[in-house]
Amino acid sequence: MGIAEKALVFNCNDSALYGVLHLPQTPSQVAVLIVVGGPQYRVGSHRQFILLARFLAERGVPVLRFDYRGMGDSEGETTFDRADDDIAAAVEALCNAVPGVQKIVLWGLCDGASASLFYAPRDKRVEGLVLLNPWVRTTAGEAKAYVKHYYAERFMKAEFWKKLLSGRLNLLASIRDFFSTLRKMSPENKTGESQPTSLPERMGKDFEKFTGPALFILSGNQDYVADEFRDLCATSRLWQKLMARPSTTLQEFGHANHTFSSREWRDQVAECTWEWLQRKLPM
Repeated sequence: MGIAEKALVFNCNDSALYGVLHLPQTPSQVAVLIVVGGPQYRVGSHRQFILLARFLAERGVPVLRFDYRGMGDSEGETTFDRADDDIAAAVEALCNAVPGVQKIVLWGLCDGASASLFYAPRDKRVEGLVLLNPWVRTTAGEAKAYVKHYYAERFMKAEFWKKLLSGRLNLLASIRDFFSTLRKMSPENKTGESQPTSLPERMGKDFEKFTGPALFILSGNQDYVADEFRDLCATSRLWQKLMARPSTTLQEFGHANHTFSSREWRDQVAECTWEWLQRKLPM
């Protein structure tokens, strides 16, 4: 199947945004928009976004990967939680470039996943989400993830105790760091994050409004961003309910790191995305 790769330039609030469209000769009615996570740009870490776009385009799925304002080559400035206008402009550009597209799937890694989740319920054209290691960072949540996953695992390793007994470990500094992390977990140190406007709660409320299928992909190789999301899903009633919805799919790659940096992991993510698309959003 012939694949065309074309540069697209489109506007968002008087700023020029840059993207690359991967266009199959016979495009399907389902298209994927890759939303970047920072700090990176439309190529992706280890060229992941390029490789994913080509993989899907070879199977008939048109894909647009783009830089929102302040990322890569695009003009202006914004942040992932204020990128609705950027994603809207990219969706419009994709639909104009491929008129047969009827359904859009947003695909994002880290805070690109969070940005996608914020935007999805605001646009009826978005009918699916693929969210890798969503960014739900709070001070308390980060501290809990480190205590549960970093310190607990470290204390179980023989190497830690060898360093401690040999005197090669600065015990005082380690104890100070540990208790500093514990203090961040306490309510009086959340600096207001228990309020309904916290990032995880805002994301949960928006995800609750989204009725389409969603695929969550989580890594596990010392990825504290993924660990923090797991902990959120284990402790938040809202997120427990959302993850239990029939429209929600969870896929874990326990050996992969945060950016799925090896060829094996990238290929697994691409295959997982493609299989999910075929099941949930028939072409």
